[in-house]
Amino acid sequence: MASSKKGSGTSRLEKGVNGRRSSKHKEGPLVMDTKAVFAALYGVCEENAAFFSGGAKGSQGDAARRLVEAMKQIQEHARNLEPVISGFANVYHHFDFDPHIPANGYRSLVKVVRCCLLHIIHKGHYITANRRSIFFRAAHNAGEMEAYCNALCQLRALLYLAQRMLHDNSHGNLFFQDESGLSESFVREYASMHKGCFYGRCLGFQFTPAIRPFLQTIAIGLVAFGENYKRHQSGIGVAASSFFTSGKYAIDPELRGTEFDRITQNLDVHFWKTFWNITETEVLSSLASMTSTQVKVNRALSVPPATFDLPLAANHRASVTIAPPSAHIGTAPVQMRLISYDLREGQDSETLLSLSRSEGGAISLSLGLKTKRLPSSPCLLIHFHGGGFVAQTSKSHEPYLKSWSQDLGVPILSVDYSLAPEAPFPRALEECFYAYCWALRNHHLLGWTGEKVCLAGDSAGGNLCVTTSMRAAAFGVRMPDGIVAAYPATLLTAYASPSRLLTLMDPLLPLSVLSRCLSAYAGSGPQTEKQVEKVSTLSLVRRDTALLLRDFRQGASNWIHSLIDSSRAPASTSTAPEAPTEATDAVRKSISEANISSPHTDPPVPTDLSEFPNRKLSVKSQTCQNLGSHSNPIPSSAPLLSERAPEDVSFFFAKDEDPSVITDLSSVAIPPPAGEEGSQQEHPREFPLGFEPLRSEQLAEMKVESSPVVKDPFCSPLLAPDSMLKGLPPVHIVACALDPMLDDSVMFAKRLRNINHEFAPSSHRTHPQSHGSTASWNGPTGVCQHLQGKPVLSLLAPLREES
Repeated sequence: MASSKKGSGTSRLEKGVNGRRSSKHKEGPLVMDTKAVFAALYGVCEENAAFFSGGAKGSQGDAARRLVEAMKQIQEHARNLEPVISGFANVYHHFDFDPHIPANGYRSLVKVVRCCLLHIIHKGHYITANRRSIFFRAAHNAGEMEAYCNALCQLRALLYLAQRMLHDNSHGNLFFQDESGLSESFVREYASMHKGCFYGRCLGFQFTPAIRPFLQTIAIGLVAFGENYKRHQSGIGVAASSFFTSGKYAIDPELRGTEFDRITQNLDVHFWKTFWNITETEVLSSLASMTSTQVKVNRALSVPPATFDLPLAANHRASVTIAPPSAHIGTAPVQMRLISYDLREGQDSETLLSLSRSEGGAISLSLGLKTKRLPSSPCLLIHFHGGGFVAQTSKSHEPYLKSWSQDLGVPILSVDYSLAPEAPFPRALEECFYAYCWALRNHHLLGWTGEKVCLAGDSAGGNLCVTTSMRAAAFGVRMPDGIVAAYPATLLTAYASPSRLLTLMDPLLPLSVLSRCLSAYAGSGPQTEKQVEKVSTLSLVRRDTALLLRDFRQGASNWIHSLIDSSRAPASTSTAPEAPTEATDAVRKSISEANISSPHTDPPVPTDLSEFPNRKLSVKSQTCQNLGSHSNPIPSSAPLLSERAPEDVSFFFAKDEDPSVITDLSSVAIPPPAGEEGSQQEHPREFPLGFEPLRSEQLAEMKVESSPVVKDPFCSPLLAPDSMLKGLPPVHIVACALDPMLDDSVMFAKRLRNINHEFAPSSHRTHPQSHGSTASWNGPTGVCQHLQGKPVLSLLAPLREES
């Protein structure tokens, strides 16, 4: 996930109210404020509609008629939205994490609608103040109002779907607990609804004004990149071509929105992998390296896939064998990056240098007699990068990791795990767990004493932080001392939730993109890219020369790119041996669909070393079976995860509901609307009669992901039973108010809080596994500070009640 929604700095938690009575009392001013917003909207629309109804002629008259029609449609949508917004304002506090942290998808949807209304009011006042000026552009302003009218129409549809969720979900649950029914309807509606209006003139309206130019730059770059994609170019060639063709998308927002819709609907995960990896190109990465904090150690490591033993946390005289990763692509070295602001003991050892791998740049390990070597740090931070499980490496995240190393005063080990779709689940988890265990065993090489270790990651990396800790608990090895997960993906299924409705307008994570990333990680997406013709270097040069004559701007960039690339051989992104395609596909199918077996009980921890056989796994090993237990492989008669009873993996809170809460929710929730009498429809209507959202000409190819892989607790930790989560170390989750994955964070934080209350550790216990499920950063004085009684969830951008 990118920085537009998920900044690097944390904000103060917004002070809330205590208790249900106080919370209900606070909603009163919001309802009054909502009425004032709608009153202002009606007033400015009526006043402008009356002015432009005078009957001007020519092009000015056409623009005036468009303005009047847009104003009337906005009023119609607003009259239907007003009671819905007021209703949600009275009930959404029931779904908050707690009174002090008002956060859930229902609040986010209301926030977005209010932002849209305020933009319309602001634009209406601008029209009122400037409509008599000779410089007033009626056509331009008509286009602006039409765009926001379309956005308001689509938001109205989302609120209807949110009302359905209130009806179908039990109290406190933000997810619909089935992939059929509402979740399936949500995916079907998303595939057909018009989304281009959110990526044209209205792009980023829901975010702070300071972020909107950045989002526009990203959107323009995306559509220009998509136009030049699959023209047998790569790297700097596509980037340069995109730069020259981006102008038309900057001056024509409607074209940009249409193209954005087409790209997000149709292009596969390989396009997003390529686009997100633009920052990994040599030019951009070198620029980022020059402008970021300078560190003494920045070394890429390649750790050989060797088996080793690690002592058990409960009995240091016994040990467990840690086997190298082997799923899907066989055994291969695990790639890591060591970053340290200061050179510390062990970081310049011959053993560590022998593990270093060249990246084609300057050596970034400061050696020499004048370099001061500090003692080993008592702490280590292990980092897992984000990127939807399909893109990026530690190099993309290098700038802020350098700053962290300086501010925290600790070395950082970032893991470059293998990416989907070539290496789907559980390969990334295997490599992250292996890297974690290797760091514990070889702390003397990394410049730390082995005292404290903390895991940190964003998005997909946040998921891997949690699941790596779960696997450490299953193996019985030492647990990390804390986890900091920024907007983690904790539920990789297609379950519908109110915050996931935001994917209809999210500029960085549309639902079609999210679903492709999750399918790739689950192993159900295409592993190789289609429609990409393989061409030789000579053919590429000839083609680029022809393009140079036909189109100077694009051809020039391709020609330069060809000259650059012809001077060096293409570097392999992985040192892993390439398995045959047929064998790999068979392994993917066997592991992803047939060999999922993760028992929901803590595995027995033997005290004798003989009970831990060495597990040298082949490519066709039952890798997923080993995720749940470090003992002997699970018998083939064990039931598949998909065949288990639903309550085994249910994360929904099924407690007795307060009658007053039921009454509150029933006043807002609506059942599925009945179809027209006598009509036969393939799918039932999802919206009230008389309303239909705008439909897209570009239909997305989407389906509800039903693979049992996504329901595995090591893939979706939100589905893990309490017995697997109660041993987690302190966890601190950083969420974002307008992030589509917000509900994942809120529900997971609720689970950890409930488990922490149910399995409250004794104050006399000091084992790392007995800490409460909370943690927080402690600045330069330490990587992680344990905070008992503090909230497990915080927001980078709290949902403020005021307008």
